[in-house]
Amino acid sequence: MFSDFVQHLLITLASLGYFGIAIGLMIEIIPSEIVLAYAGYLVSKGEINFAGAVVAGTIGCLVAQLIIYWIGAYGGRPFLLKYGKYMFIHEKHIDTAENWFNRYGAGVIFTGRFIPVVRQAISIPAGIAKMSYAKFIFYTTLASVVWSCFFIYLGERLSSNWSQIDEVAGPFIKPAAMIAFALIVFYLLYTSFFKKRKQ
Repeated sequence: MFSDFVQHLLITLASLGYFGIAIGLMIEIIPSEIVLAYAGYLVSKGEINFAGAVVAGTIGCLVAQLIIYWIGAYGGRPFLLKYGKYMFIHEKHIDTAENWFNRYGAGVIFTGRFIPVVRQAISIPAGIAKMSYAKFIFYTTLASVVWSCFFIYLGERLSSNWSQIDEVAGPFIKPAAMIAFALIVFYLLYTSFFKKRKQ
């Protein structure tokens, strides 16, 4: 069950329309899937449209990840270990994200968004490694569009039962993580093949 605080915050954000959706995802006090599912509920009521909700969701996700990227780039790991808890990022998230980034490279910025724990902090090692803005924004935007479409669609389908999003989305998360992992493997094989050809 959602607390009164969460309900009140969602209603407040909803009153701001598309801007409220973007803000909700930027600050991420409430998990992004909840905000997006509520946006889907608003779509089902005709208060906003699906395309606008996806755009707002994508912008919100991108800005949130850019902030984490910049913190990684200019504050580094010590800063995040000290203050990351205020953004719900803990040492285990940082360790896991760094391991995945070091192992799989830039492609994990897209695929990592669909893997629990990794998706929360994958922008940190990208910032620390000073990954190019163009690549980072491209992969993050692409993943954010998919993430937003998925949860807004489910929220729209559930309508007034949108708060059951965790139960409905749960069965899809594991397959999504497996597909994401398969894409990572494909990306590694693809890049490895072209490196060998260049040599």
